[in-house]
Amino acid sequence: MKKYKFTIRGNDYDVHLKDIEGNVAELDVNGTLYEVVIHSEIKTSKTPKLIRKPVEQLPGEGQIKKTEPGGKHKVTAPLPGTILKIHVNIGDMVSEGQNVLVMEAMKMENQIQTTKSGEVKAIKVNVGESVLQDDVLIEIG
Repeated sequence: MKKYKFTIRGNDYDVHLKDIEGNVAELDVNGTLYEVVIHSEIKTSKTPKLIRKPVEQLPGEGQIKKTEPGGKHKVTAPLPGTILKIHVNIGDMVSEGQNVLVMEAMKMENQIQTTKSGEVKAIKVNVGESVLQDDVLIEIG
């Protein structure tokens, strides 16, 4: 492994460190093999240990709150299906909870409602069109 040169009381020694297992080292000192026990002192770290206080979380704290952008509200498809009827036109005023279209999903007709009131700014689908879950159907401003 490593070779060292020591001078002790005027005598020179060639020391070859052959192996270390745990705290026992095998040394070759001027051609003679020795097994020596290594006594090491416990080193203390100079770097202070960071101790953090546990974080207490209040109910509802740390949850992501979804906010609507200042402009448009989007009515999205709750599940994959086909558009059967559209009850509104661009420029119509709608109120919260109003049925805006009918879509067929899983062989059932579903009334799609808006969760915000306002003016219909855009209709993104046509009758007979297939949509996937979370596709935007109508934009309300």
